[in-house]
Amino acid sequence: MKKFLSVLCCLCLLSGFTANGEQARQENGGQSQPQTAAGDSPMVYMTSDISPEGLQAVYEALGASPSGKIVIKLSTGEPGSNYLRTDLIGDFVQSFENPTIVECNTAYGGSRANTAMHYQVAEDHGYTAIAHVDIMDEDGSMTLPVTDGDNLTENYVGAHFANYDYYIVLSHFKGHSMAGYGGAIKNISIGIASSQGKSHIHSGGTGGSMWGGDQDAFLESMAEAGKSVVDYLQGNILYINVMNRLSVDCDCDGSPAEPDMHDIGILASFDPVALDQACIDLVYQAEDGGSLIQRIESRNGLHTLEQAEKIGLGSRSYSLVSVDE
Repeated sequence: MKKFLSVLCCLCLLSGFTANGEQARQENGGQSQPQTAAGDSPMVYMTSDISPEGLQAVYEALGASPSGKIVIKLSTGEPGSNYLRTDLIGDFVQSFENPTIVECNTAYGGSRANTAMHYQVAEDHGYTAIAHVDIMDEDGSMTLPVTDGDNLTENYVGAHFANYDYYIVLSHFKGHSMAGYGGAIKNISIGIASSQGKSHIHSGGTGGSMWGGDQDAFLESMAEAGKSVVDYLQGNILYINVMNRLSVDCDCDGSPAEPDMHDIGILASFDPVALDQACIDLVYQAEDGGSLIQRIESRNGLHTLEQAEKIGLGSRSYSLVSVDE
């Protein structure tokens, strides 16, 4: 735990953001430090304003210029879960021309296990009212090569994945019963994987049981599958994590445990590893983060970040910049 707190404290001081972001801004005359990375550390932008305006602000801080067929990748969530509500994300989604929300079917049953049911959930959760929705594996899978993996040589994503040019990965950061936590890396691995691909990742590439395989191999496979997606897109991707309703359970759980810690904010980066690490560090820093920390550590969830950095998906070092005025 001390390791992650020290990473946060050292790097946040470089960017003018500390555990008390408001105090840091006051000490700097109400202004953030220049938004440049220290050395080669990727930038992570943050707001404590969990609102449509806050979401737009962290996105704009990235200075992104997406073009072509732009999609928003999110989890549609099981009924009853803490999925991202349209009153928070609707304006942002509709700020893009002809927006499309993309998702893939589950491999574990539930209300999103087949395409027809999944579209109904998307409608029930309000997503079809703010964008076209594409369940990308309704026509099966396409194969992406995995380089430098210890478990996977191939990753199976929804067949429609190649139809789009730029991915905005919008994730609800939270705990997870198997992975320990879910954020950007899980959203580009399990989230973009077809039903077939989800089983492949969960089995650690063995083709065996989704539920009884080696835990570390599963965690490593998520990082490896995510890297195949990023490699394919060649930089045409960015990541936003929303840190609200911080349950120990995932949006794939229709009866999640009630959150017992406070909402934190919205973070954005071009580096999924840096982004997830920043979110983890903020949880470790929180006085009321004990339950989520226990969930993460009991599943060895930080190993996903270790593997992700090892194979070149991103960096666990970062510079954190507040965009709040």
